[in-house]
Amino acid sequence: MSRPPVPPFTFETATLKARMAEDAWNSRNPETVSLAYTSDSVWRNRGEFLSGREAIVAFLTRKWSRELDYRLIKEVWAHDRRRIAVRFAYEWRDDSGNWFRSYGNENWEFDDAGLMARRIASINDRPITEEERQFRWPLGRRPDDHPSLGDLDL
Repeated sequence: MSRPPVPPFTFETATLKARMAEDAWNSRNPETVSLAYTSDSVWRNRGEFLSGREAIVAFLTRKWSRELDYRLIKEVWAHDRRRIAVRFAYEWRDDSGNWFRSYGNENWEFDDAGLMARRIASINDRPITEEERQFRWPLGRRPDDHPSLGDLDL
């Protein structure tokens, strides 16, 4: 299975890859998201380590059952032939109605077919008020005219 764009990455193809990942994660569909990864993809997400698509689906199912109204923006930080580094922010609320903005960085490594073989994520959460929210588009894909992280000074 191939998942274009494939390495080697240019700034334009790295940016497209990041937007495709953002769109998939904003769908909050674990099975769809898992298809962007190799069958034996290795992850570190915060302090959790996992490997393989089944583990990815289980992880994302747990994540989105407690991170409600999830909206994410990703932005390319750097890239080389097989790797892309992104920074991101997402907003979500818990089941008590408390809002958070989570900030982080991801390091991605891809195979020849453009599937992600390794994902290393470092993430910090910050409580925010309803008034501080900046990601207010309808659930799903971020509109093309919505400001980027850089535009929002995040």
